[in-house]
Amino acid sequence: MTRMGTSAPDRLTPVGPRLWRVVKETLSHEQFKHRPWVRAAHWVVMLSFPILAFTLITAFFQLADPGWTMPVLGDFAPWGWLVEAFAWAGLIGGIHLTLVRTRTGRRGEPTDVLETGDGFPTTSRFFGSVNWQARYVEFTIVGVVACVIIIRGADYAYLGGDVIDFPLTFWIGSLMGGLSQAALGWIITIVSALKLAMSLAWLVVIGLVPSMGVAWHRFLALVNVYAQTNADGGPALGPLPDLYVDGTPLRMDSVEDLDEDATLGISTVSDISWKGLLDTATCTECGRCQDLCPAWNSAKPLSPKLLVTTVRDHAFASAPFAKAAASLEDVHSGDLLGALLDADAIGEHIERTPDAPLMPNVVTPDVLWGCTMCGACVDQCPVDIEHLDLIIGLRRNQVLMESAFPAELGKMFTGMENKGNPWGLNPRKRLDWAKGLDFEVPQVGVDVESAADVDYLFWVGCAGAFDDRAKKTSAAVAELLHTAGVSFAVLGDGESCTGDPARRAGNEVLFQMLAEQNIETLNEVGATKIVVSCAHCFNTIAKEYPQLGGHYTVLHHTQLLNRLVRDGRLTPVPPSEEERKTITYHDPCFLGRHNNIYSPPRELLGDVREMELTRERAMCCGAGGAHAFFEDKNGEPISAMRTRQAMATGAEVIATACPFCTTMLNDGVRGEGADIEVKDVSLLLLEGVRRGQES
Repeated sequence: MTRMGTSAPDRLTPVGPRLWRVVKETLSHEQFKHRPWVRAAHWVVMLSFPILAFTLITAFFQLADPGWTMPVLGDFAPWGWLVEAFAWAGLIGGIHLTLVRTRTGRRGEPTDVLETGDGFPTTSRFFGSVNWQARYVEFTIVGVVACVIIIRGADYAYLGGDVIDFPLTFWIGSLMGGLSQAALGWIITIVSALKLAMSLAWLVVIGLVPSMGVAWHRFLALVNVYAQTNADGGPALGPLPDLYVDGTPLRMDSVEDLDEDATLGISTVSDISWKGLLDTATCTECGRCQDLCPAWNSAKPLSPKLLVTTVRDHAFASAPFAKAAASLEDVHSGDLLGALLDADAIGEHIERTPDAPLMPNVVTPDVLWGCTMCGACVDQCPVDIEHLDLIIGLRRNQVLMESAFPAELGKMFTGMENKGNPWGLNPRKRLDWAKGLDFEVPQVGVDVESAADVDYLFWVGCAGAFDDRAKKTSAAVAELLHTAGVSFAVLGDGESCTGDPARRAGNEVLFQMLAEQNIETLNEVGATKIVVSCAHCFNTIAKEYPQLGGHYTVLHHTQLLNRLVRDGRLTPVPPSEEERKTITYHDPCFLGRHNNIYSPPRELLGDVREMELTRERAMCCGAGGAHAFFEDKNGEPISAMRTRQAMATGAEVIATACPFCTTMLNDGVRGEGADIEVKDVSLLLLEGVRRGQES
């Protein structure tokens, strides 16, 4: 199936680091986050697969001679100990995984979230997974290792072995002590035949069902981990991938040279890269991505797992060598997603060819535009599937080729293109936020000749310049820098939107236009060190501008402010006991999960009452993926759910570190009628610094 896909540059080299990553991730199982018992169970089951495979050779010869043992290994006691240890561990692990699926599978339907209203996962992460496939794999695991244990016990009795050679199964052989040699031989022969039958049947079944990811991931996961985006093992978060056309990244200077029939983004399965198709085939349907997806948990039709498996089943059904898989089209596909939207079943009418469009029949628009790009799915996936690459590929095609996107985004695109901000406001108002300050904020080109003349260029961002709540954050950051004696300057109306909303909405051309303009400006003013107060601006300038040649040292304001506090240049004083308020902190997705910045904001806040979903498991505020600029009418507002999670801590203040999070959580607080404040970390720090100045 992967041969249908396009090229995926830089996925095979460097070889050394990638091989080391495969070994490390396989043996450590570090991607099994927050599930230690599942991690341990899967680890022993995984290793029992290659170790116990040698026992199949023994079982084959024991059909003719029950007393047959493997040359060398058969008489090597440590080998027998290893076999028994992993047989028992595999049995216990297999039973544990079976019980986990059974217990977890009893949770409710997707719409139950509207009834519970707490914003936590209410559905089973196995909702939508093919149950019989998983049960068959579990049955095979438990059945085969049980056979190994029985045969070892029977070997002890049949061969008259020593306890030291059969430390974990001799007691089973002792129970057979009263049987004749002939009876023991028949037990070994029959159980060996059963073991071989189950093992060979498993190979036949997965051969007939190539889309059976829960089985095939035993082989494909190693390749998928090897070919992940980052050779060092970092998740495919932060920067979005380049838009490739015929194996070459699209750039503004090459747009006019594109062939008329060039396809931008993903329209069909044949437009997906071979790595993207490998992703879909590797999916184990474990549902960890679905479990933390804010769209799914707010009763929207998007499930990252079902999106991947839908495309997988369509790809297998479309592949010339896998037409037999077409019978699986009703397992996943648009039927389930359509049902979630109360739409008519469409699966049986979908065209299954490599050139058949994925939108809107295989993937519905409500599914595509439900994603907030929070990255929880990518972060949680144990086999390194890159869901966001698929989603952004589909969005790029819809926006650039089909002009099919939510109507509100058209206004956003126009504002960014004509006025340099998503709201289309006058760029001359970009310095209005500084009018209330009792000191002058220097502007590059007006008050200072170059950004090289100051310590930092302060990138204010569109929200920081135009949104009333975010203006207070901009002013607070400026005052704190001024108090600490840090010299800084701003670009004023020379600043333009970084392009983040456009890129994550799929408008790669608009993003690159804005990005190249900003990079040219930054280079002209000599900017090298930049501080930003918006998590989205931070991610874009630090992680995405280097794709276009813009290399800068970028700090989020919480990082710089925390450094200034540690260095003694800012001295906040905590409030009195009477004035003290309990604080909970909301992790912005593009600061935390996408860029692994969790500690600086918490160190600035001091005592934080954490939400249940926090740090890399934190729930999105609902603004990402350009959602701040269009309304998703499906399900419940994500911001309301995140607000309730904050309220559950009993905190009186929700601290944030991103203007979009501040806006969304303010909306959530207002919608819930809650008596709780939403403030940026910088505002809370400024209050503490002012207390110190007054004392």
